[in-house]
Amino acid sequence: MYDAAKLLYNNVSNFGRLASTLVHLGEYQAAVDGARKANSTRTWKEVCFACVDGKEFRLAQMCGLHIVVHADELEELINYYQDRAYFEELITMLEAALGLERAHMGMFTELAILYSKFKPQKMREHLELFWSRVNIPKVLRAAEQAHLWAELVFLYDKYEEFDNAIITMMSHPSDAWKEGQFKDIVTKVANVELYYKAIQFYLEFKPLLLNDLLIVLSPRLDHTRAVNFFMKDAMQYASESKDVELAEELLAWFLEEDKKECFAACLFTCYDLLRPDVVLETAWRHNIMDFSMPYFIQVMREYLSKVDKLDASESLRKQEEQNTESQPIVYGTTTST
Repeated sequence: MYDAAKLLYNNVSNFGRLASTLVHLGEYQAAVDGARKANSTRTWKEVCFACVDGKEFRLAQMCGLHIVVHADELEELINYYQDRAYFEELITMLEAALGLERAHMGMFTELAILYSKFKPQKMREHLELFWSRVNIPKVLRAAEQAHLWAELVFLYDKYEEFDNAIITMMSHPSDAWKEGQFKDIVTKVANVELYYKAIQFYLEFKPLLLNDLLIVLSPRLDHTRAVNFFMKDAMQYASESKDVELAEELLAWFLEEDKKECFAACLFTCYDLLRPDVVLETAWRHNIMDFSMPYFIQVMREYLSKVDKLDASESLRKQEEQNTESQPIVYGTTTST
């Protein structure tokens, strides 16, 4: 008997019960007015949910703005919208709520998470404006799940997780790498190994910008290790080039720079390209036979193995010839009829 109840509750000014009754009568605007007079969270929620069910989203938003300011009520409200797939309407309501005087971290955080799922193009602007008002660990997880790598780097930077920011940029350069940002963050990492990984990354993806990176990193690098890093890279390049002349020129350069250990390492890295007679002459002229001796031992082992195989092959051939010669010649016979 909702009509009768409406009269009674209105007469005794029980606006909470009146709002509930008006919802059942489908009088949503009047229900919102009743909820405003009752001004209780329970009534706001009841009327809001009824308006959502009735697809009266403008009225639902008016109610929702009185609910979202209570952090402990926010999750239930969000779930009510999401369970019914009203994502657009939920986002619109939270956007309107950000300007409220009682806006809290949960509202900014949940809106960021919704953007990551349904409106990723709006997430970066939201974070730039309100990064200090979101729960960064929660939003980090949402950005990672949504593969929003640039936003993930932005959050790692603000959260001072510089190592993760650099790793993300190197793992997803097409989406996340920015030259200025990378050079700024890489100087703040805790793990020094990332310096050398960054150098390798630039060698592979941004070789023309490597010098700029080295200028930034030079005060922090172990210079001996950095030089060895590049020498190792040079040896690898020479090996993969399959260019005999290039490999021998690299050997000569190591000797000019008195890098005997690098000379020895290059002998094995470029082993298949180097001519033993050239190596022998070079080592003898520079009096570094000790550094080249392991190389010559390997060369000698290979040569002896080849000679042994040739001897075995020749012995087998001779044995086959002897077997052929020792077999009796059998002439065919004819039978007469």
